Amino acid sequence: MGVPFIRVEAKPLEMAELVRAVEHPSAGGLVTFAGVVRDHHDGKRVTAIAYEAYGTMAEAKMRQIAENVERRWPDCRIAMAHRTGKLEIGEASVLIAVSAPHRAEAFDACEYAIDTLKQIVPIWKKEAYEDGEVWLEHEHRLAQEQARERVDA
Repeated sequence: MGVPFIRVEAKPLEMAELVRAVEHPSAGGLVTFAGVVRDHHDGKRVTAIAYEAYGTMAEAKMRQIAENVERRWPDCRIAMAHRTGKLEIGEASVLIAVSAPHRAEAFDACEYAIDTLKQIVPIWKKEAYEDGEVWLEHEHRLAQEQARERVDA
């Protein structure tokens, strides 16, 4: 399969780059996922989000996810990228592309990848509101628990 496309970086993410990394002639299904900054959370207006990551460890964990995907779905190819720094509303924070001979494997692998990323990759989120900002530790733990439940199911 080759080395999967894995990035944790401050520059804006481009889905086309990930799609090119996973395209191949035997892929009949190609699934993409984009997590974007939304304008609200818990009834509050969000003005921006900042992500911080333990870069080398985050990329290592993302590679582990990619290896698991390729073991579990041998004909899949996967690419993942996560943004760091300050992001505005509507900007992509995480992108995933998965190709496979059939759509079912591509969908399953993509869902596994985002759920596992939320569970094990050391990336932290701080939301900015009109009246201040907060690190989302509780929400991060809740997302980890929910992702773990879906992965284990």
